[in-house]
Amino acid sequence: MTKPPLTLYLAAPRGFCAGVDRAIKIVEMALEKWGPPVYVRHEIVHNKFVVDGLREKGAVFVEELDECPVDKPVIFSAHGVPKSVPEEAQRREMIFVDATCPLVSKVHLEAARHHENGKQIVMIGHRGHPETIGTMGQLPEGEVLLIETAEDVAGLEVRDPDSLAFITQTTLSIDDTKGVVAALEERFPNIEGPHKEDICYATTNRQGAVKEVAPKVQAMLVIGAPNSSNSKRLVEVAANAGCEYAQLVQRAADIDWRAIEGVSAIGLTAGASAPKVLVDEVIQAFRDRFDLTVDEVVTADETIQFRLPKIVREPA
Repeated sequence: MTKPPLTLYLAAPRGFCAGVDRAIKIVEMALEKWGPPVYVRHEIVHNKFVVDGLREKGAVFVEELDECPVDKPVIFSAHGVPKSVPEEAQRREMIFVDATCPLVSKVHLEAARHHENGKQIVMIGHRGHPETIGTMGQLPEGEVLLIETAEDVAGLEVRDPDSLAFITQTTLSIDDTKGVVAALEERFPNIEGPHKEDICYATTNRQGAVKEVAPKVQAMLVIGAPNSSNSKRLVEVAANAGCEYAQLVQRAADIDWRAIEGVSAIGLTAGASAPKVLVDEVIQAFRDRFDLTVDEVVTADETIQFRLPKIVREPA
């Protein structure tokens, strides 16, 4: 039976970023150094395939520090944690390794610097996301005010409108965030922004690649987890860029083949916490059903690598 032709435009960059790669390596090296079980506070990265793979190797995922025994190592996820978490780990004399992405740590340092300079901080982020909780938890309660949309700006009650700074979650939509920043700057003309963009290079690059692919295709699939902020933003970016159909899938088994029936060109990307093996799996699923042509659309070259913490590099 003749397979229908289909062109698959593969967005690049896609998949793992340097912060995710580093966090996963930290768990693997901790397991090698101390042996299982190694405890991880929250999912190390937001991807079920990755988490399940590490769980099989001996990682135990928990939500709070008090679920961890004091005589086993604990790792803090790539999203970052409130300052109270490592303080409590130290009080309990636990071995702990911080796998916070260095670009999230940069935002933490930025918040601390603004606080030292007497400024109250407005954070643009998603309520309840672990990165937002971790960043706000770097400072005393009330020192960081959270907003999600431009509409939230009107309701902000600040201590001093002339002594404000703003920071952002690293995985936001670039375009949406511009609108929120514009609203902040209109209401608070003296508000201070980051010296360098808080939205990370990987988020920026993946969204840029999706915008490049979107006009070429009728549908876009994003491989990623439903709790992955950067993956969900890629779906939104694709839809806003004109894709008639944009869908988040965790694996090839999640693809709704009826929804893309009759499509002649489809885009494919992967969020920053989705491994290459899942991209390959999805491409193979298309190859099984279509006479497939794969065209990679490259918009940036990523060479960034982050140094691993000394504690996991040293022998036990």
